[in-house]
Amino acid sequence: MTTIYADNNATTAVAPEVVEAMMPYLTGVYFNPSSMYEPAKKAAAAIRQARGKVAGLLGVADPGQVVFTSCATEANSAAILGTLKANPKRRHVITTGVEHPSVYELCKDLARDGLDVTFLPVDTQGRLSLRDFVRALRPDTAVVSIMHANNETGAIFPIEQLARLTKETDPAIVFHTDATQSAGKLPLDLDRTLRHVDLLSFSGHKLHAPKGVGALFIRKGTRCRPFLLGGHQENGRRAGRENGPYIAGFGRACELAQEHLGEEDTRVRAMRDRLEKELVSRIPHMQVNGGGAQRLPNTTNVSCHYIEGEGILFELDSQGICASSGSACTSGSLEPSHVLQALRVPFTAVHGSVRFSLSCYNTDEEVDRIIAVFPEIVRNLRKVSPYWDSENDCPRPDAPKGLQPA
Repeated sequence: MTTIYADNNATTAVAPEVVEAMMPYLTGVYFNPSSMYEPAKKAAAAIRQARGKVAGLLGVADPGQVVFTSCATEANSAAILGTLKANPKRRHVITTGVEHPSVYELCKDLARDGLDVTFLPVDTQGRLSLRDFVRALRPDTAVVSIMHANNETGAIFPIEQLARLTKETDPAIVFHTDATQSAGKLPLDLDRTLRHVDLLSFSGHKLHAPKGVGALFIRKGTRCRPFLLGGHQENGRRAGRENGPYIAGFGRACELAQEHLGEEDTRVRAMRDRLEKELVSRIPHMQVNGGGAQRLPNTTNVSCHYIEGEGILFELDSQGICASSGSACTSGSLEPSHVLQALRVPFTAVHGSVRFSLSCYNTDEEVDRIIAVFPEIVRNLRKVSPYWDSENDCPRPDAPKGLQPA
């Protein structure tokens, strides 16, 4: 059975071109890029070239503003904690209730340590109120950290507008965005449209580079103290020996992502839209979470009422289809996703969520297979649901209500 991989928001396959770019630095050019002898200059040159390619994807003319990290989680922590360390008199942080755990859990921890953290709410489609945002800005706000696009629903936040409003309110407030899901899927231009963004983080393994490498853009003049100390690497902004092979691969992946942006927005979007349309037409009492928001072109998150996502994923896996659930049940918890809770997905559906996230490596034939398999899985699981009338293909009269989000 051929595996169909539809979980690209979790991680992506490493592109063959990326593997090829990495190989010389895993074998012959293994030298310390900081060493003075001649062979090491090739390792240093690879990092320098990769920095330029990452900057190219971000629309940055000066590659020196790009700092390599081990992942987006590290980059997010470095951005938020580094800003707070550089601005100790400011004790207020603004974020949202739908951030990735690397920001969401960090901000909860900061609140436990005594900082004042505002978690902005979203509506039932995952959209942020600009009025709520402006009202949250305060004279003691140190940093705003709002993701560019949500990893579960694909909902896109108006980062250009939010960053501009922040700077118009108080230029000293540092604006950070986690662009892990949007880099390679949406155009990024930090020198022009996103010129008010001070810090931007993302990870290589979400755009066909290997796991274990990421980047943090730090705009010149931004007050942000180093997160890791003990070395001069990355111009003193991130201690630790650079991961040369992975950085070389990361650079190549950014180069490929820039070349394929058009394909992401046309062919991949068309596959996603067709998948979503067919599932909605074939499965009663199913909702698209965040479907009313502007979204990433590759992502759809659907909730099937009266069944659990864990069972759906198990059955999909038996058919060779890889997807993910909006519930944390697969990690040993029965708690639903904090993102779906923030969207106020009704309790009849919040545990029955599945996310399909596609990439340029997916095919129309794979989408056809998901369309054929998924509705049948839902029907079979509903047959054993105590709340479902299989004969009439609808909820039982005594089933809990809440088929529409509040």
